Amino acid sequence: MKLSKNFSLAEMTKSMTAQRRGIDNTPGSGEIKSLTDLCYCVLEPVRNKFDLPVTITSGYRSEELCEAIGSKKTSQHARGQAADFEVHGVPNIKVAYWIANNCDFDQLILEYFKKDDPSAGWIHCSYNEKGSNRKQILTYDGKSYENGLADMKWKDGKVVE
Repeated sequence: MKLSKNFSLAEMTKSMTAQRRGIDNTPGSGEIKSLTDLCYCVLEPVRNKFDLPVTITSGYRSEELCEAIGSKKTSQHARGQAADFEVHGVPNIKVAYWIANNCDFDQLILEYFKKDDPSAGWIHCSYNEKGSNRKQILTYDGKSYENGLADMKWKDGKVVE
């Protein structure tokens, strides 16, 4: 089932942990609607801007799957409102800055960011169609969260040392 032009339900629900543990990771109609909204409001604009595939590393997670991986069952992933992803060949911080300035979102987290490696980690982004989006922006270095995105030096659209 296609959720949008470039994203399918299968890629938004794929989980090796769910497969290995026999966990049903099938979303209901409400979660599918939320996934569709996330695709149209965040993921498709990112795909169109960078003209490269967006690799989803984690999309929808059932409550059971959330608990199995050490997450909370109240996670936005369990509501179909969040995805973790990368755009290979584009530094994650560049994608995060673009989303922050061009998309409506609830939460944007640059996860496991390393200033000396702008491609490290991944991007977590959520969208909540039912409420007002908070536009919360965080950077997580593996130990603590900081508000906002790291300051980077840019030249010709590229991060420079």
